[in-house]
Amino acid sequence: MTAERIKVLREQRGYTQTELAKRLGITRASVNAWEMGISVPSTQYIVELAGIFNISTDYLLGVDRTSTVNIAGLNEEDINLVYALISHLKIKNGESL
Repeated sequence: MTAERIKVLREQRGYTQTELAKRLGITRASVNAWEMGISVPSTQYIVELAGIFNISTDYLLGVDRTSTVNIAGLNEEDINLVYALISHLKIKNGESL
C-alpha cells in the first residue's frame, strides 16, 4: 500500500523518481525500490515524504484513508467552498458525511 501511494503521489505532483530522490537526498534506485515494494522508507523518509506531499504519515502508511487539505492562506469564504465541494463529492459517491 505504501509503495503504491508513493508512486501515485509522486506522479500526481509531476515528479520523476530522480526529482523526488534529489529532494530527499537519496538515489533514484531507492525511490524505485520503495515504489516496487522491494524496500520501505525509514521513519525519517516517511516524515519527509509526508511533508513533500502535504499528507499525513498515517495516510502514506495506509493507516487512514483520509487525507488533509492545507487551507492556509484561504479566506473564510474559500474555506467554506472547499468544505462544500467535499460534502458534494461525498454525497455524489454515496458516502456518509
